[in-house]
Amino acid sequence: MEAPPDNDVLWARALHFTHHDGSPALQGVSVGVREGEILAVSGPRGSGKTTLLRCLSGMVRPQDGEVWFNSVPVHTMGPLKRERLRRDRFGWIDPAPVLVPELNAWENAALPLMLRGTGRRRAKTAAMEWLDRLDVGGRAARRRPHELRQAERQRVCIARALAVAPAVLFADEPTSPLHRADRAHVLRTLTTAARSHGITVLLATSDARTAALADRTVALLDGRRVRTVHLPPVAETAVATGTPGTPGAEGRAACSLSA
Repeated sequence: MEAPPDNDVLWARALHFTHHDGSPALQGVSVGVREGEILAVSGPRGSGKTTLLRCLSGMVRPQDGEVWFNSVPVHTMGPLKRERLRRDRFGWIDPAPVLVPELNAWENAALPLMLRGTGRRRAKTAAMEWLDRLDVGGRAARRRPHELRQAERQRVCIARALAVAPAVLFADEPTSPLHRADRAHVLRTLTTAARSHGITVLLATSDARTAALADRTVALLDGRRVRTVHLPPVAETAVATGTPGTPGAEGRAACSLSA
């Protein structure tokens, strides 16, 4: 077993993962992420971005390969230890908002803190700080998910991930359900939070403009790391209206295999 580099908060070597239907998701992917770094994982749909984030976060175990967090082997942990690691050290943002319908916005954002044992008042303060920064404070913070627009629900999910002050934030296409103006604001908030709070961010994206905000980009294609992937920018009309872009455009990429 090879020891990870000392300056990498996350490190993975030769990850392999195959879906239940037998199709390969990761084929020997290795990656290192430095503390406080914003790393974009780019590639078209089906390239393995989400699977890589799920393996690095301990959400799933790779079928082969190693994952280390702060020199601790995640790939050898049992389910309970990996769940505790995700709860205590990691934050996760899904592509679509997933909230508890019975709770209002601030309660949803504060829920992970309260599950850790943080008092209700302190958890509310932390949640409200991020909700305000993401423009879902005030009256919106007291509304339940069905009373919010989809873009507002997604910002609540992002506030929930940031409120716990994670060491590493995994963001899987976090702005995909948002309009152009919302995307820009949310991405600015994410990057500013990462810089000011020393949060390491892994950002999965199929949008070249989003990837450009990162310190560094790792490109995937068909479950392998590649040297270059030319991602199509999202069409202005599609971003503004929230409608899908040209069919098949997401799958077009020019690439060369990494050495």
